[in-house]
Amino acid sequence: MELKKIFDDVVNGEIEAIEAEVPAALAEGVSPDVLLNQALIPAMAEVGRLFEAKEYYIPEMLLSAQAMQTGLAFLRPLLTASQSTSAGKAVFGTVKGDLHDIGKNLVIMMLEGAGFEVTDLGVDVHPDKFVQAVRDGAQVIGLSAMLTTTMPNMAVTIDALKAAGVRDQVVVMVGGAPLTEAYAAEIGADGFSANASAAVRRAKELLAARQHA
Repeated sequence: MELKKIFDDVVNGEIEAIEAEVPAALAEGVSPDVLLNQALIPAMAEVGRLFEAKEYYIPEMLLSAQAMQTGLAFLRPLLTASQSTSAGKAVFGTVKGDLHDIGKNLVIMMLEGAGFEVTDLGVDVHPDKFVQAVRDGAQVIGLSAMLTTTMPNMAVTIDALKAAGVRDQVVVMVGGAPLTEAYAAEIGADGFSANASAAVRRAKELLAARQHA
């Protein structure tokens, strides 16, 4: 099985092809690490490049991300068993009072495509759950909001992290249609991203900066 074919099919969002090709590659003896690091992750990096170049839009990105998830579903148990190195542990959720999840889900898929271990807390997430996630070892917290009325709950969540004494242990990223870089800075977040592709790059940058501080 050619890795280039798997790479191309993820980029092109060929979900059914990936469903056949990844198990076939594993059966041929290709290691999960090689499939992840030489096909799936580079493919999603290319999708991110195409999106930022405005050659891909959200529908194409979603298809590619779903194709990557399809391949990752076959690899995840094997990667876990071999204790493959993760790019980092991230926990994402839509803040209290907000039930929107499309943007959050796309960011999660892109992060998993970049090698992150991601836990999805879902929607309408109480600040205490984010606090517990940090205590459980999360290195990156992602807060999502799609409504101007729920944006203040991002600040409430960050304040809860401070009150619990865990704010300095984690990178906090925020995102969502109504947000701006200025608002992210105002509430004390570490980073803001306007789209899923940029979120992956920003998460890597912030985590690397924290680890080398």
